[in-house]
Amino acid sequence: MALPKDPFMLLSYVNTQLRDNFPSLEELAATLGEDEGAILGTLENAGFTYDKDLNRFVSKQ
Repeated sequence: MALPKDPFMLLSYVNTQLRDNFPSLEELAATLGEDEGAILGTLENAGFTYDKDLNRFVSKQ
């Protein structure tokens, strides 16, 4: 399955996967064969940052 292109759909999908299936963004990206940097960049451009302690993307504000 390809990741959603829309940043807000991507946010929802990634955060759900992190919550339910993966202990880290690194493992999620590796398992799905996706570029971790591309995920980070897309979501950072949309105003979100990855919080390793929470294992989820959160608003930069």
